Amino acid sequence: MRASNATYEQTASMLETYTDFGVDAIMGPLSAPSLNNFPDLLGTLNRFEGETGRKIIKIDTPVMNVDDTKEGRASAAATIKASAASGAKFCLIHHSSAEQLVNKNKRVIERLPDYLKMIRDNGMIPGLSAHMPELIMFSDLNGYDVQTYIQIFNCLGFLMQIEIESIIHIIHGAKKPVMTIKPMAAGRMTPYVGLTFNWNVLRACDMITVGCQNRHEAFEAVEISFAALEKRLPNLEGRSSPNKTDLIKGGANK
Repeated sequence: MRASNATYEQTASMLETYTDFGVDAIMGPLSAPSLNNFPDLLGTLNRFEGETGRKIIKIDTPVMNVDDTKEGRASAAATIKASAASGAKFCLIHHSSAEQLVNKNKRVIERLPDYLKMIRDNGMIPGLSAHMPELIMFSDLNGYDVQTYIQIFNCLGFLMQIEIESIIHIIHGAKKPVMTIKPMAAGRMTPYVGLTFNWNVLRACDMITVGCQNRHEAFEAVEISFAALEKRLPNLEGRSSPNKTDLIKGGANK
């Protein structure tokens, strides 16, 4: 991943491919360079916007100190300010922080409103990275000011905390849009299988977050996604499987 995006030109070509098709949002720990694979990602995004005039919607997922202490709250406030300074429009508290606040017995997320207010006060839209599905359920149940969620979802159940059938019911029951991640189970299935499955079971308001290494993968992800939404075959080259028979070759896209 680092090698594929070692230069500005490499990353910019991928961003250009996405934005050519109207895909104009990026999600990850943008305000904490040490947590993402690209320490100068924000610099790259800002340069790309400046040179092309194309704006990228930044969705930050910061890891925060959620200790119930004066020092912890000050640290969380500083993290959220850094998120706003990065130009993020959305600030979704990272699951590793949010899950520390979950009280399953009371069905609440303790002190979450405090952090959501900090996000609002800094001019961003609040959300939750909800790998633990109870985050979606408890947030909706208590009417917290959470406007979108992140949830792992793929047809292998990879890294999902409960079975696929339960997660899809939670997603469909969510009061706000859900951004699904890991649709290809971290490379354990092909893009065609992973993306086609997700697009066919998610709601119209839900999204899929895709990790790509270059502009070719970005184009493939977009074309497969449009094909799934339009109920057609994707216009892609056939896969390079060995020993294809003439019949299989003739039926594959060229």
